[in-house]
Amino acid sequence: MKRFLAFIIASVFLFAACSSPTQKSSAENSYPYKLDGVPEGIANYKHPIRVAVIRNLPSDDHTKQFLDGARSEGQSFGFIVDTFIADNDDSKFQELVAQAIQKGYDGLIISHGKKDYSYDMLKPAVDKGIKVVTFDTIIEKDGKTLSEITRTFQDDFALAELSLNEIVSLSKDGKPVKVIKLWFGPGVPPLDRRETVYKKFEEANKIKTLETIGPSNFQDVQGDIAAKVSAVLAKYPPGTVDVIWGSWDEMAKGAYKAMKDNNRMDIKLVSIDISNQDINLMREEGSSWIATAAVDPKLIGIIDMRLLAKKFAGEETPLEYNLEAKLIRQSQLKPDTNMTNLKDVIPGWGKSDAFNEKWMDILREKYGKR
Repeated sequence: MKRFLAFIIASVFLFAACSSPTQKSSAENSYPYKLDGVPEGIANYKHPIRVAVIRNLPSDDHTKQFLDGARSEGQSFGFIVDTFIADNDDSKFQELVAQAIQKGYDGLIISHGKKDYSYDMLKPAVDKGIKVVTFDTIIEKDGKTLSEITRTFQDDFALAELSLNEIVSLSKDGKPVKVIKLWFGPGVPPLDRRETVYKKFEEANKIKTLETIGPSNFQDVQGDIAAKVSAVLAKYPPGTVDVIWGSWDEMAKGAYKAMKDNNRMDIKLVSIDISNQDINLMREEGSSWIATAAVDPKLIGIIDMRLLAKKFAGEETPLEYNLEAKLIRQSQLKPDTNMTNLKDVIPGWGKSDAFNEKWMDILREKYGKR
């Protein structure tokens, strides 16, 4: 009996030891960062560097890839990376940022903050010495800015030009191409920049806007746009609309559904941004989604994390940086093309040595893979 009880007690202790919730991650067990070749700014940290990545957009494919890029790059440096999504709710977004500042994160990557509140939202972080990199966020108030923050953007002007030039190439006899525009704003920085290019094409009489459609339900952008485009298509018989231009691919996906449901593949679809879902729809038999202009969303997250790492290291970073845009045509896609191997058909896709330093490879060798 005693032997049996001893066995039971030993088993309980063994189980408790193996299942302890207080076990630390491999990253937390491996500090500090004092490694030969690593800048003192990072080597002097006595605790795991903690980064919060906060995004003010819905949890779509683009968002997931952006977060994955930031997370994977940060973890490869040995950082602890937490991600948060505000679902385009500005109040929730500002509260998430305020909480991250209060909780003492060492760095923040902020995505899609609005101009009317971003300065006030991020100044407390700067005042507290937190390192900040933003994506698609305008930081201005009364002529002031926060020079400590690096702002990154997709090259939205190039994205718009690439997509609109593709539309203009469909012109017959030099006449303006008849377009249904998917856009909403003003107030969303990347779409505002794309709109300035659109207006130039419009003023040059290269395109003629028949309708402008935007979402009102940000919890279901695709469904909302699908319903609105379906209603509008009823007004335009075949031959009266040349192209639908989607300034954001979430809207383009809704338009594609409407075109398919209404048997209106006589209309071409050209968009901005890309995801696996976009690629699959472009490849469908009979699809009229002929092109999209994009920047690899995972690469955006990677570049933002590199910039933040350089700030931790005390190295110089630019005030602004634009990521190069690419045009992806339907004709270039193969049956097995996806976001992972898109680089095989689009030269230069997803690759960049921007802000990559030799000391980052030292961290990667210890904490992860590049």
